Amino acid sequence: MVTLPPKTTRWTGCFPLGDVNDTSYPSFIAGVGALAMGSATYTWMLQHALTIEAQTGSAWPYQQPTWVFSNRDLPTVEGAKLTFVRGDVRAFHSDMCSAAGGKNIWIVGGGDLAGQFYDAGLLDEIIVQVASVTLGRGKPLFPRRLTSPPLRLLSVRQVGSGFAELHYEVPRAGPTGSATE
Repeated sequence: MVTLPPKTTRWTGCFPLGDVNDTSYPSFIAGVGALAMGSATYTWMLQHALTIEAQTGSAWPYQQPTWVFSNRDLPTVEGAKLTFVRGDVRAFHSDMCSAAGGKNIWIVGGGDLAGQFYDAGLLDEIIVQVASVTLGRGKPLFPRRLTSPPLRLLSVRQVGSGFAELHYEVPRAGPTGSATE
């Protein structure tokens, strides 16, 4: 029997509406010890630094160490615990786990980066918050077909009247491609 480790790597696709304290975010972020994000998410954070600072009191809202995966040089944020890296996510995963101190690693935004963790067998859960404004068009949420084995739905939660939170386990494929338990 294969079981998930008590602390997992998670990816969330978040589309917040309303008061963040009405969502699962406060308890979620309390369980996060390190973050990973791609350059597009990081650049978005930089572009919205003034709004983020007005909402959180800081241009960088995270206390956790953050690995930014990028093939280009990017500016830093004063006071943020940032490590800029290039290459295969497997090369940095053990450092991220050590820095997380037994807590979860959160893959912030970046469907392709989450896909790289998935391809490396390092993605344990996917938490997606879906709002009606996100339906209909746009970039694919996750740039991989996850059919064999399929994701295992753990829970569905309505948050306010604005969105739903879907929590999936990413099963491990066995030697024949079937999920192991």
